[in-house]
Amino acid sequence: MTRTAGHLARRGFLGFGAGALAACSLPGTGEPPRLFTLTPKSNFASDLPRADWQLAIEAPVAPGGIDTTRIAVQRSPLTLDYFARAAWTDTAPRMVQTLLLESFENTGKLVAVGRESSSLRPDYLLKVDLREFQAEFRGAAAPVARVRLSVRLVRLPERAVVASFSHEAVEPAASAEIDKVVAAFDDALGSVLRRVAEWTLRTGTSRPRA
Repeated sequence: MTRTAGHLARRGFLGFGAGALAACSLPGTGEPPRLFTLTPKSNFASDLPRADWQLAIEAPVAPGGIDTTRIAVQRSPLTLDYFARAAWTDTAPRMVQTLLLESFENTGKLVAVGRESSSLRPDYLLKVDLREFQAEFRGAAAPVARVRLSVRLVRLPERAVVASFSHEAVEPAASAEIDKVVAAFDDALGSVLRRVAEWTLRTGTSRPRA
């Protein structure tokens, strides 16, 4: 994960200084953004079952406000802004898909796992909704990072939904500086990745397949 100090500013809010909240600067103006990425999960429950099936992961569906490379932040339930001069290395849905894939690989429990568009002949498809992926200020100096994934496990080739699952994690940032906010995102997403991977493996292996 990138660890660089950041300076944030919010349009219309003076006196915040380094680490304050802001809308993203216009493309092509000002300094280039610092790029940040997150990490896959590598630690899982020791009793995870070994699967004899293959899994494809669909690209997550996400609201337009977070289907972007910009790092979203909310100061109120009715507003959405972005951190200035900071961005993810990919759009949030594509980054989450990659990290899901790597997390499943790190379990060491699947025959094969890949993207839906890969050459796999999967037994299951994981359909993913990225519902929340933003920092939120709750009247404190530092925000929290909120991440929520809703997934459906679909049996192939009949495309029957086997089960669905949703998990949300909220992690406080140590400060409003961008590196601390990204660290909170990494902790929150890591919790969600672990729960989704463990649920998928247990659910898939517990269901009879044709």
